[in-house]
Amino acid sequence: MVVLLLLVILAIVLGIVGTVAKGLLYLLIIGVVVFVLALVLGAVKLRRGGKKPGR
Repeated sequence: MVVLLLLVILAIVLGIVGTVAKGLLYLLIIGVVVFVLALVLGAVKLRRGGKKPGR
């Protein structure tokens, strides 16, 4: 869950910097890619139930 949250925060920061800084549109694109990756990881974790294997 921590990794997912960090990926979302990273995507937001990259998106803001990419939007504000002139000529850094690629950061916005990287931010969008990281956000989509976080969504995919979250969906996979949710589908698996996020449970650790029992002993």
